Amino acid sequence: MLSLAVLGFIIVESAPPEPWQSQTAPVAQAPASSSKASEALDSLEVKGRAPKTGYSRDQFGSGWASVKGCDTRNIILYRDLINTVLDEECNVLSGTLQDVYTGKTIEFSKSDGAAIQIDHVVALSDSWQKGAQFLSREMRVQLANDPLELIAVDGPANQQKGDGDAATWLPSNKGFRCQYIARQIAVKRKYTLWVTEAEKKAMQDVLSACPEQGMPVAS
Repeated sequence: MLSLAVLGFIIVESAPPEPWQSQTAPVAQAPASSSKASEALDSLEVKGRAPKTGYSRDQFGSGWASVKGCDTRNIILYRDLINTVLDEECNVLSGTLQDVYTGKTIEFSKSDGAAIQIDHVVALSDSWQKGAQFLSREMRVQLANDPLELIAVDGPANQQKGDGDAATWLPSNKGFRCQYIARQIAVKRKYTLWVTEAEKKAMQDVLSACPEQGMPVAS
């Protein structure tokens, strides 16, 4: 079995072209900067939701991107799971996820890949209606494969979320909600996406319980 640590790669929370150099801590343990999420939220534009006209997953690329022969899905699985086992083709075969959305411990096996899914923290269809349709295709592909935007999570929880924003869905694990909102804000700020009034109010409500919550630190 191949260990990515042997390859000397790390996953960075910044744009391609070089998203791998060595393994980072799982998302649940990601450090936060001194920049407050509440202040970053206030910097986002507030507008109504644009029509979904023209949206398709293909607007953000045809599936996962590949870096050095490893696709984004396996990059994120390797980052967020522990005790991972990989094959020679850079596929995560097994591992354990401490799921941040539900608080459950989930054993992963490639034969049951749906048990753990890779969530776009800002759902792609939601991002399309809040500015992404005005980005270049290259930037949309970058958004869809940006480690800042991606978390390995419980499959059923991800299905329940669907294309919801903070006004319609939050993780059942209340201990992760502040980090979840901070990550959504970071993605929206990075890609100049806006928020609706209801979405901003929901974000403010969450952050009121953690006024010192920092923004995710890019590796």
